[in-house]
Amino acid sequence: MKSTQTWQEATVVATRDLTPTVREFEIRPTGGQAAAWEPGAHLQMQVLVNGQAQIRSYSLVGLPDGSHYRIAVKRMDDGRGGSLAMWRLASGDRLQVSEPQNHFYLELSAPHYLLVAGGIGITPLVMMAQQLKTHVLKTGATLRMLYGVRTQEELAFLPLLRETLGDSLQAFVADRGESMDIAPEVAALPAGAQLYTCGPVPMLEAIKQAWSDAGRAPADLRFETFGSSGRFAAQAFRVLVPRQNIDITVAADTTLLDALERAGVETLWDCRRGECGLCAMDVLALDGEADHRDVFLSAHEKQENRRICACVSRVVGSVTLDSAWRGD
Repeated sequence: MKSTQTWQEATVVATRDLTPTVREFEIRPTGGQAAAWEPGAHLQMQVLVNGQAQIRSYSLVGLPDGSHYRIAVKRMDDGRGGSLAMWRLASGDRLQVSEPQNHFYLELSAPHYLLVAGGIGITPLVMMAQQLKTHVLKTGATLRMLYGVRTQEELAFLPLLRETLGDSLQAFVADRGESMDIAPEVAALPAGAQLYTCGPVPMLEAIKQAWSDAGRAPADLRFETFGSSGRFAAQAFRVLVPRQNIDITVAADTTLLDALERAGVETLWDCRRGECGLCAMDVLALDGEADHRDVFLSAHEKQENRRICACVSRVVGSVTLDSAWRGD
């Protein structure tokens, strides 16, 4: 549970297709005033997936205007249904949204910045680029952005980014045979540089490894993920919680966290993206394989299979978990 969560009604006022698979939404809270947000912030919203309200998080894009929230959603036809539910929304539709929240803060104190985006991971970095442009002009700091996508048509926000960054933006398109070689990029950064990145888990893991190999300060690498598709296709699996005498099946289109909460198991959570670790639960037994999709647990912890992040990770087979509930 997240005790600080508050919701407000909002209305979709406009949609715009940025690419064949990325749609931008303008959302206006009831009352017409949107709270200000800082670079890296996201918005949580309740969407109907298979008739049930579920929570999804989307990065806020661009500079605030005081009246609207702007997000961009990539359609995932083989996902858990949240993006498809969002794509079914049209102007005039209403939904519940949170206040802006931020776990991906931009620190305006470094002498050098490198922004690295993969696919839809560009969304939280757009406002970072806009704010850093002003910071660079005032302080003389340096700024570059690397932006990788699979196809040319998937370069969302390209005109805005070109206008903001000019030659400091370098795009890599996979179907043109282009790829980011992140290790030399990290090695070439001046002392004190900070790197902010968002994208697929494999890209993040490569960046974290290059950062470590270069001996750079861990605190100077900041990242956010939009999740991992995992090593296995999503499928139903069995979960036992002996402490509460619970034996349930988690459907292929449902998260472990949601299934546990529907079964009456109170869980702690915040990000619901596998980043904060609040939802990590103790694994008592595993019959099969754990599909860790988080970026919170270390590689060693994932190999041990003693904990699992319930918001994103799954199992092939069955798993027995301990809960925080105590009868006394």
